[in-house]
Amino acid sequence: MRLLKISWPPRFLYGLYERRLARELEPAKLPRHIGVMVDGNRRWAKLAGAPTASGHQAGADKILDFLEWCREIGIRTVTLYMLSTDNLNRDSAEVAALLRIIDETLSRVGSEGSMRVHPVGALDVLPAELAEKLCALRDSTAGRGGLHVNVAVGYGGRREIVDAVRALLEDADTRGMSAGEVAKALDADMIAKHLYTSGQPDPDLVIRTSGEQRLSGFLMWQSAYSEFYFCEALWPDFRRVDFLRALRDFQRRQRRFGC
Repeated sequence: MRLLKISWPPRFLYGLYERRLARELEPAKLPRHIGVMVDGNRRWAKLAGAPTASGHQAGADKILDFLEWCREIGIRTVTLYMLSTDNLNRDSAEVAALLRIIDETLSRVGSEGSMRVHPVGALDVLPAELAEKLCALRDSTAGRGGLHVNVAVGYGGRREIVDAVRALLEDADTRGMSAGEVAKALDADMIAKHLYTSGQPDPDLVIRTSGEQRLSGFLMWQSAYSEFYFCEALWPDFRRVDFLRALRDFQRRQRRFGC
């Protein structure tokens, strides 16, 4: 007697699991702001035996998927760590390919009518054309509602804090304040007012893919009380079910704003 081997398609099973996870989420407890460290593109390419640029392109495609998931679920603000100041020191050919992919990805994000784009980083370290594009996207999407997307390009956490302090001092100087007066008045709110994300809520949740468990300078000031979720999947392999698990984990935690 011949036995028939029956196997359920993984896609079908994941579909059921996704729907169950989505039903478990409480809309009132969703994070307002999610920071994402899109890590693992290079390793993904290496494992696939493909050029490094293929990994960066796969990662860029995943960004569009991720933003759509956020929009569907009702997340209001997302910060994407796309290019650090340290990344600019990599091989020139890789950096050139990565900058091209980022440029194309920004165009795709900007074409989504319900997304508002805000550059987060030191624009002066970027090629002039890319810096101009970021500024143009910021201006052209400023009036949109929907998902607010911070794109961290040419970003470094220490550089952000230095820039914030510099801007604070320059502002104080224009108002005729002495160094002593600035020192006496200085507090955390004054610095926060000059950060790249000024006026935005700090991230409630920071997700890092690829199994790495470190901050790498990402939103160092803003993430002081964030919850962190580390996922083993490389960024191009990050699935909607992984995202839903991260949100479920976040909602199960008891947040403590202190020691």
